[in-house]
Amino acid sequence: MLTEVADATRDGPGITRESYGPGEDAALQVLERHAAALGLACEYDRARNLWMRLPEDTRPGPVVVIGSHVDSVPQGGNYDGLAGVVAGMLVLAALRGRHDRGAPLRVLALRGEESAWYGRAYMGSMALLGRLPAAALRLPHRADGGTLGDAMARCGADVEAIAQGTPLLPCAVAAYLELHIEQGPVMVARGWPVAAVTGIRGNVRHNRVRCIGETGHSGAVPRWLRKDAVLAVSQLLSRMDEHWRVLLQMGMDLVMTSGICTTPAQSHAVSVIPGEVQFSFEARSQDAATLERFHQLMQAECSAIAADRGVRFEFDERLTTAPATMDEGWIQRFEAVAARAGQTLERIPSGAGHDAAVFAAAGIPAAMLFVRNAHGSHNPQEAMEIDDFLLGTQWLAEGLLQGPLAD
Repeated sequence: MLTEVADATRDGPGITRESYGPGEDAALQVLERHAAALGLACEYDRARNLWMRLPEDTRPGPVVVIGSHVDSVPQGGNYDGLAGVVAGMLVLAALRGRHDRGAPLRVLALRGEESAWYGRAYMGSMALLGRLPAAALRLPHRADGGTLGDAMARCGADVEAIAQGTPLLPCAVAAYLELHIEQGPVMVARGWPVAAVTGIRGNVRHNRVRCIGETGHSGAVPRWLRKDAVLAVSQLLSRMDEHWRVLLQMGMDLVMTSGICTTPAQSHAVSVIPGEVQFSFEARSQDAATLERFHQLMQAECSAIAADRGVRFEFDERLTTAPATMDEGWIQRFEAVAARAGQTLERIPSGAGHDAAVFAAAGIPAAMLFVRNAHGSHNPQEAMEIDDFLLGTQWLAEGLLQGPLAD
């Protein structure tokens, strides 16, 4: 399954599965075909997420959901998201004939988790839970200018219900579980094949901030009369980096990124003082108060730099995702599974965001297992070992049964 989805969505050195786009459609079609071969029943919800179950398990629920996303960043890696959906399908197949030992189980292939395409993450899960703001449907695509609402409509989603904030869950959910590759280097460095996630960092971000100064001739304008947008943004990011360092020394959890920083291409010239810079700004933390404090520091620095350098800053909508805590009861279940196998399941926080955070924020108990993965993520070099993946999948299944599969 993993290989076939990769082949169907390959794009140069990596894979591309655009949120609510053709690559994501292709991935879902491959998964649906394999689900049929495994004898699983499939249906789409009104946000066009794919649900799978054992056809003989007709218990009404509440159900336990194993889920993850199938979209990707442009030219990304194959395992990010997809591995969790495939793991859920394998768990369903493994529980055939003994599914009544645990709660009713559904597997959920979610759309639109990546923010790379429309500047907002968790679109499929938020739409499913009735939490996607109506304004998000007007967000423009990163390249062609089409809106998220247009893309959802083309895929067959009920855009009107999503805009009204109508919850679209087809059944009550008792818990949401997600297996995912770790997207950092910790587990590889420490030799952990599988780990339990304790919590997911929240974030505050601006997809586009404009610093507007004044274009001028590089040789004719002295320093004291310049309104150089590049130097203003450089000064801002340098100051925010220093604030970051100080907050870390105070014991706060925080990361900061400015992944987009550019001057208008049409005005590029060696002899031109740049009059505009567009940049993104994002901070992540496991503590909401830290995020708010850091955002306020950024606003204050922008005001000070604007007064000092004669520039101004224009902000787009502030997007905020709250930090999420994973369910302790489920973590302990998975720890007990590992202990029965004579192993220790270590705990680790997640710096990256996941759909599990959306379910947790909605009051649904959520838990995650990380699988060791080399070379990071959001790149074609993702290197999850299949043995690690299968171990995580086995522990996921045994956690559902609260006992060994062999019993």
